[in-house]
Parts: sequence; structure tokens; C-alpha cells
Amino acid sequence: MEIATEYIHIKTKGNTDIIDITERVQGILSPSGFREGSATVFAVGSTASITTVEYEPGLVKTDLPKVFNMLAPYGQHYEHHNTWGDDNGSSHVKASLIGCSLVVPFVDGRLMLGTWQQIIYIDFDTRARSRKVVVQLSGLR
Repeated sequence: MEIATEYIHIKTKGNTDIIDITERVQGILSPSGFREGSATVFAVGSTASITTVEYEPGLVKTDLPKVFNMLAPYGQHYEHHNTWGDDNGSSHVKASLIGCSLVVPFVDGRLMLGTWQQIIYIDFDTRARSRKVVVQLSGLR
């Protein structure tokens, strides 16, 4: 078994900015020579998440942000604000609910995602950011 690590750099808008990174992950896998194994996709930072969805406008522009805001509303008091004097306590809560990584198996050099399943990066922070995603491939070439 072999391992290779690559990075995706993303500029986000913050405030539940949801970005489809599926093609970028596949773009790392395709030329790697790996045939079978798994891709671990990891969001560096404590206010961002990685998951899968059907990436369509109603879901990513309206439904998900609405639900996330219901679960951990921005503008409420979070004890985190007392520690750092900032306003992103809700961002940390949202990111912790979704999680920071995803493992996707691949076969014949293709991610094993469903027809309507895309890998998404969600930036919950309260401002635009430059972010990094780690893509670690492990498997057989």
C-alpha cells in the first residue's frame, strides 16, 4: 500500500459558503496512478466541514444554511466569544456537528460516489478566508 498527500486551496466567502470540490479531488486522484483504495478529504481549520450532498441550488443556497442557522444561530452568545473576543462561536458549533473529514473509496482510479453525490466544503466562519483541504490517497497503484 502507498500513500500520497496533496492539497486544495480555496478562497471562501464565509457564512456557510458551500463549495463543490468533487472534481478537484478527482483531479488529484486521476493523475496519481492509484487504482484502488481510499481518499481522505480533511478540512484544515475548526470552522469548516467536509461532507457529501446533492449539490443543487435549493439545497446549498437555501435549505442547508437555513437548517445550520436554526441549529446554531449566529448572533447568539457563545462562551467561545469570551475566550477570543470574536463572533464565530456558532461557526465552531456548526463545524463540529458536520465534522472535518470524509473518506471516499475509489476503484479503477474513480471516486465511488453516487450519481447525485458530491463532496462539499463548507466554510462556517463569519468572514471570507483562504482555506486548505488535505487530500490523502492510500491504496494500490
